[in-house]
Amino acid sequence: MPKLTLTHFEASILFAFFVSIVLGIVSKKTDQERLRYGLKCFGYFLLALFAIGWAMRLGHG
Repeated sequence: MPKLTLTHFEASILFAFFVSIVLGIVSKKTDQERLRYGLKCFGYFLLALFAIGWAMRLGHG
């Protein structure tokens, strides 16, 4: 079986993707609301990922 190697960035994006899908499914009633909410959550995850990444970069100097 081949070994799957992900960087921290790739693993974070994959996590954000799957969590956004689950949040969209369990929290809204119509398909349109689910899709919109899932995309919004994914965008917020990516925004937080980049913001925290930059904060860590600036903190290390």
